[in-house]
Amino acid sequence: MRLNAFTDYCLRTLIYLSLQPEGLATRTQIATAYGVSDNHLMKVVHFLSKAGLIETLRGRCGGMRLARRSTDIRIGALVRLCEEGVPVVECFEKGSGCRIDGMCALKHILFEAREAMYSALDCYTLADLSTNHEALAMQLGLPRAAE
Repeated sequence: MRLNAFTDYCLRTLIYLSLQPEGLATRTQIATAYGVSDNHLMKVVHFLSKAGLIETLRGRCGGMRLARRSTDIRIGALVRLCEEGVPVVECFEKGSGCRIDGMCALKHILFEAREAMYSALDCYTLADLSTNHEALAMQLGLPRAAE
């Protein structure tokens, strides 16, 4: 199964923010670190803020930071939230017009597979995605933690 780009950017944004729990980050910093468009992140940041996963601060010294501890953000719950309403295949949509809907086993099998993926993702938190903190921070151009 493939996650959509929106979900990918949500995960990347949260990983970036988890690497600097004491500081604030801007969309521009995150976009630059990952080599993605700042405009793509605008919708992501709004979504994550509305979901209560990040806090945003406006103004000259503004930015964003995690609203919860990284150990409290479950990857499965985040992916479910991001992928809500995105059908795996056409027959998952009401009124899809699939000529074999109701007779074909594919829909049930794919539903089961999606639920198994979510179940596996539920075992992990945002903290698990950044256990190699130093290497990730260096790759993304973040300053080293003071020793």
